Amino acid sequence: MQHTASSTARRTLTVGALVCALIAGGGAAVAGSAPPGSRTVAAPAHSGPYGELRTLADLSAQRLATSDLVAAAKYGTDSPIDAPARERQVLDDVARQAREVGADPAVTVRIFRDQIEASKVVQRGLFRRWDAHPEQAPTERPDLAEVRKEINRINGELVRAIARSGSARSAPWCAGLLTAGAAHVRHERHLDGLHALALARSLRSVCTVTGSQE
Repeated sequence: MQHTASSTARRTLTVGALVCALIAGGGAAVAGSAPPGSRTVAAPAHSGPYGELRTLADLSAQRLATSDLVAAAKYGTDSPIDAPARERQVLDDVARQAREVGADPAVTVRIFRDQIEASKVVQRGLFRRWDAHPEQAPTERPDLAEVRKEINRINGELVRAIARSGSARSAPWCAGLLTAGAAHVRHERHLDGLHALALARSLRSVCTVTGSQE
């Protein structure tokens, strides 16, 4: 029992540390172990409309970093990139959390649909890369259950950031500030082309200016 608990703790620590490494290192897939004592660092909370939108972009980049781990866990297995049951669970969970913190559940779900699609952009891109260059494929398989715990943690932060940013997201200048914030995050995180493309996909529904919604 003690050995099992210790192993679980080590896996959890490793997943959090890998996400940190991916965020700091620009989105390159990492499948190895992390230094002891590493831990996941929450996205910095920035104030003001620009800061709120930049925080959303930063959290989205954190979430995209976990997509590398999901891809590494699934590659070479029967696990598909599209996972409708898991996606429905995520959307149901964030809708519930949105109601609890005073965010609009419909808007929150719409933003998270984009987060999910952006994750698939990364996973498909990495699969293509690893198929073309097998020597770049991960040599170790992360624990998908532990990765999903990290995703759930980031999801909770993202829901709260959505709740805090209602005024900024509905302002007529939202798109401009969000573009600037995302550019800052791309530069700060040294995102490669694949992850930069996915970040843009993840933010598609953040701005909810009246008249722009379907």
